[in-house]
Amino acid sequence: MEGKNLLRYLFFLSAIVLLLFFTLLNLPSPPSKAELLDCTTSSLWCTSKNRIQSKNPITKPNSHTADVPHHPLDPLTLTEFNRIKKIIQSYQLFKNSVYALHSVVLEEPEKKAVLNWKKGDPLPARKASVIARASRVSHVLTVDLSTGEVTRVEKNQYSGYPTMTLEDMSSVTWAPLASADFNRTVIERGVDLIDLACLPISTGWFGKAEESRRLIKVQCYSMKDTANFYMRPIEGLTVLVDLDTKEVVKITDNGKNIPIPKADNTDYRFSVQNSYQRLVNPISIEQPNGPSFTIENDHLVKWANWEFHLKPDARAGMIISRVMFRDPSSGEMRSVMYQGFTSELFVPYMDPSDAWYFKTYMDAGEYGFGLQAMPLDPLNDCPRNAYYMDGVFAAADGTPYVRSNMVCVFESYAGDIGWRHSESPITGMEIREVRPKVTLVVRMAASVANYDYIVDWEFQTDGLVRIKVGLSGILMVKGTPYVNTNQVNEQENLHGTLLSENVIGVIHDHYITFHLDMDIDGSDNSFVNVHLQREHTLPGESPRMSYLKAVRNVAKTENDAKIKLKLYDPSEFHIINPGKTTWVGNPVGYKVVPGGTAANLLDPNDPPQKRGAFTNNQIWVTPYNKSEQWAGGLFVYQSHGDDTLEEWSQRDDPIENKDIVLWYTLGFHHIPCQEDFPIMPTVSSSFDLKPVNFFDSNPILRIPPNVEKDLPICKAASAASA
Repeated sequence: MEGKNLLRYLFFLSAIVLLLFFTLLNLPSPPSKAELLDCTTSSLWCTSKNRIQSKNPITKPNSHTADVPHHPLDPLTLTEFNRIKKIIQSYQLFKNSVYALHSVVLEEPEKKAVLNWKKGDPLPARKASVIARASRVSHVLTVDLSTGEVTRVEKNQYSGYPTMTLEDMSSVTWAPLASADFNRTVIERGVDLIDLACLPISTGWFGKAEESRRLIKVQCYSMKDTANFYMRPIEGLTVLVDLDTKEVVKITDNGKNIPIPKADNTDYRFSVQNSYQRLVNPISIEQPNGPSFTIENDHLVKWANWEFHLKPDARAGMIISRVMFRDPSSGEMRSVMYQGFTSELFVPYMDPSDAWYFKTYMDAGEYGFGLQAMPLDPLNDCPRNAYYMDGVFAAADGTPYVRSNMVCVFESYAGDIGWRHSESPITGMEIREVRPKVTLVVRMAASVANYDYIVDWEFQTDGLVRIKVGLSGILMVKGTPYVNTNQVNEQENLHGTLLSENVIGVIHDHYITFHLDMDIDGSDNSFVNVHLQREHTLPGESPRMSYLKAVRNVAKTENDAKIKLKLYDPSEFHIINPGKTTWVGNPVGYKVVPGGTAANLLDPNDPPQKRGAFTNNQIWVTPYNKSEQWAGGLFVYQSHGDDTLEEWSQRDDPIENKDIVLWYTLGFHHIPCQEDFPIMPTVSSSFDLKPVNFFDSNPILRIPPNVEKDLPICKAASAASA
């Protein structure tokens, strides 16, 4: 085959590879539903008065054609997306040009309007914020859904491009196949074109040579004999592609002496394992009376004393808004947070070689954290009685599509204790009081190529909110000629760990930055650094020589609230409402309890770190600004770092008794080990938002303990008759 026929053949092969790739990402995993006994089936019974268990998970119909907004923050509906598409098609700017929509989301009303809105009030005008590209120019538009009016938004002249579309990511992976040089190189490396799998890798920014056009790098792998092609890199082969034209700009192959790693024992699919170990019996948490939470009008979550608005988002993954807690003493619904979400992820790899130096990903701003969210797998990603929420997004041409089961909500009980106390026999009081720790979890999982991120927002009955990130999936590995560490010269830097024959796991970091618009009993709040410092006693004052004293420092401006965590110089970090106090006079507040405290150690002048400068501190506090949501900037792709949280905070604006936003970054250092091959166990870390003088007393006090009659024991019929 030659010429056009060869090109058609290669495009056909690439389409098959892409289809297989996306299919593999959605494979189900065990255990099966049959293994998790359902107490409503005829073969099962419950020992607590034959109580019937809740049979079906809380689900919503797959069709979204009838969806209508009920809340000012409800996401755009399928009907609204279709209207936006028609409005954009007739807009003068796009009539005679090829265009692509990179983002279509609700343009949220002003915060004051949302706070003043009450159920039953008319909704504020529904508008969409649209980011589009036409003729290599990016545009930010506002579309009024009622009038059809389109307004161009004046954007600051910052560097960078919008988030890639899914069409960008998929089409660019077959672009190299149009190059005869690339095809010849792949075949010379011992890989059949039909076994090829390629990935789109953002380029970062490293100088003027990369300006004036959108560029991306493509690297490829062999799928032969395994679904886990990530373990079989064609090392050193990198293709630079123009994202707009799909033109191959440059091909580099610096790995001709590096073999393709073997496929043996790399496939992760349960269905292809030769054997398996059932080390534990299937487990399921049953709820005799059904779940305790409700979801009203698709997005308003109510559980225990909590109430909040929840929606999927193409960039952030999910957004949690208007977080309220009903005070058990007064019955008042009290504000905790206006809005919280994942703002950006920064993942720099620590290999400066030609095929790796640019791997410094911004997963939200470059790829779209929500766009990469995969359907959650019932019984494995989320337990029985979970509620599943779909995302509705727009393709590059504006056509809406549904990402099913993108977010789940469920109650969790892992045998943990919320509170307990037993009296010692010496008191003469036989008291044993325990409260189980049941929580509400909101979860999503994004599969950004090889890495999977599990993000949980966990709400507790004592008023605490835990935000947890789990890292899972598969390593991005580097090919090497080495098969054993004894071949490696002591002076040679592998930039990682030899995991298997010809496979190196490269050292890398993960930073996940959260935007937390705290509204503690109102919008005007202050940030307080409660510093623990050592004090010494006076001579003869006490047998003690030293003790710790808490010193409260209220941050006046942004610079006062830039926090680098220090183990031996500890503080607590409070967000308080200085205008409201408890009955004994303490200002009401919440504190951020740090976790996942790995700090960024890159040189501040390193180009990737300039773009990721929002990781220079673990904590920042800025004045609320509707336009400052994304820590890496609105346009992250190939940005220079001129529109980041670091840049905004240099204004050093006042933040005392103001509407403020707290930013927290979870950090992970990852030095790979052999247990990360060929798949990685999930590694998690979290931080807490914990009440601090928010309540007059502990709200868990009035929560009842479990009793036997409330918890039926379900058994298979054969076991029951034995």
